[in-house]
Amino acid sequence: MNRIPEATPIILTDAERTELDGLVRSRKTEHRLRQRARIVLLAADGFATREIGRTVRCTTGTASKWRVRYAERRLAGLDETGNRGSEPKYTADTDRRILRVLDLHPPDGYGRWTGPLIAKALGDVDVQQVWRVLRAQKIDLSARKSWCESNDPEFAAKAADVVGLYMAPPENALVISVDEKPSIQALERKQGYLKMPSGRALTGQSHDYKRHGTTTLFAAFNVTTGKVIGRQYKRRRRIEFLDFMNRVVAEHPGRELHVILDNLSTHKPKNDRWLKRHPNVHFHFTPTKASWLNQVEIWFSILAAKALNGTSFNSRKELMAHIAAFIAAYNVDAKPFVWTKSEVHQKRLKPCFADQ
Repeated sequence: MNRIPEATPIILTDAERTELDGLVRSRKTEHRLRQRARIVLLAADGFATREIGRTVRCTTGTASKWRVRYAERRLAGLDETGNRGSEPKYTADTDRRILRVLDLHPPDGYGRWTGPLIAKALGDVDVQQVWRVLRAQKIDLSARKSWCESNDPEFAAKAADVVGLYMAPPENALVISVDEKPSIQALERKQGYLKMPSGRALTGQSHDYKRHGTTTLFAAFNVTTGKVIGRQYKRRRRIEFLDFMNRVVAEHPGRELHVILDNLSTHKPKNDRWLKRHPNVHFHFTPTKASWLNQVEIWFSILAAKALNGTSFNSRKELMAHIAAFIAAYNVDAKPFVWTKSEVHQKRLKPCFADQ
């Protein structure tokens, strides 16, 4: 049989009794606080805890709890809820422990951490707390993103040079973005439509295919007009690159050209002789592993989405004609891209989640 602890004695000063009486009598006092004040007053008058519980219609444990709280903290103790004053179950140290787990290798056989795995590894933290911490830190355990991390020591200067050409091109000069899209495959696939159980009709193609060779597209994107010059080759060596550049220069006779390129070996450095023969052409290189700064890459994504994805070709010649037709159609309504980012910074992978 559980024994009721010996009652904590309550001795009030006149000021404290007046304060408690005021709480009991005031209509503005919250019901819970009024009940606690009555418990203390009855205790001070010598009533037993069990009798206090019957009088104020609460359990004996509740009456005992609030007389103890008042004895320890006086009036401040009555403003707390029943669980306050106890140590919180989880602290900032718990959050740090959760983040430190993410810096460890997941258990054998698992490719990544999950909420339940983290909770199991810690042992004393439930999975709901793990999810709360991850949400607060905006950490998504399932999402993955990859990118090239540039280690170019001159990243800032090169990026500023390229962005400067986009934002404020030199007067009476053209800015051209040049690059190659290699190994575009001429794949022959069976195509048609699929009727889904929901009633939706989707375009479809067979998984198997027949290869008919590849083509490499060299493209020059005019940053000012948005128009594209394209030429296709079997390979993408230096000789093809210089041949294409000769055609670009011929398209703009006498004009000063600022050409944005990535760091592919065919673009440099043995082209110095070619540049000396064309003093009106200036090469500007993006930082290493940052070819996404080259606007022609945006156009390549448009080409893939609108002209190449989901298509079928019976020959390499058919593929080349298809690409040429797309370029011609694109140039009819070509518009320049609006570049708004005046500053570009290197993205760095953080080594530890615990550094959040």
